[in-house]
Amino acid sequence: MTPTLLWAIRRTRRKVRQAFTRRFGPEQFRQAFLATPTPRLVIGAARRFDPDWIPSEQCYLDLLKPEQWTSFMAPSSVDAMLAEHVWEHLTAAEGLAAARVCYHHLKPGGYLRLAVPDGYNPDPVYHEWVRVGGEGQGQRGNGHKVLYTYHTITDLLEQAGFQIKLYEYFTEAGDFRYHHWDRAGGTIRRSLRYDPRNQHGQLGFTSIVLDAVKPTSTSPKLATFTIADGIESSATWATHAATR
Repeated sequence: MTPTLLWAIRRTRRKVRQAFTRRFGPEQFRQAFLATPTPRLVIGAARRFDPDWIPSEQCYLDLLKPEQWTSFMAPSSVDAMLAEHVWEHLTAAEGLAAARVCYHHLKPGGYLRLAVPDGYNPDPVYHEWVRVGGEGQGQRGNGHKVLYTYHTITDLLEQAGFQIKLYEYFTEAGDFRYHHWDRAGGTIRRSLRYDPRNQHGQLGFTSIVLDAVKPTSTSPKLATFTIADGIESSATWATHAATR
């Protein structure tokens, strides 16, 4: 089977799935949301989500169409959200608008667990995969509009009102930093512990991983984790990668 034919088959399958999702997805989502007293949503799930999380897709829950969100849920009604490699497909202005939509619908104390490609990752192969207009294996353009660093994604989310807990990222000097996060709060698969490309003491693929927390009226301001806050360097990451 030639690569072109394989690509065409995959494209056809994807179109069939998309048609099914457009037809039946909204009602399935509505029923799941109403049946869950503590709803946790996966934004742009693409059929990958943890048990007890509610998957959603762009065709009926678009981050840039807040009217779709209000048709399903009230303000301050969602316990948690997860978005893995979604924000890089939005412009910076769209990313801020999307963050504000999430903030509006999260309960006080709720959080958005977010992962995006890391602009400070020093690996040139990684950069070719994730840069704006880049391509990875099996890709025909990645659709990326922004390449974030931990500085820029933190600034964007703080503008939306969130307080930030950084878990994984590269520094300007190219050092990898890690602070333990609980998988029970939502699995980020393209991360230190859960991406199979990270093996044998080598970082094959990581992301900026963070929680953006909607503060409560009485909660003190969270201090964003920094390098000095006990976050381990790349010299110790293998220990954590082995603990899943």
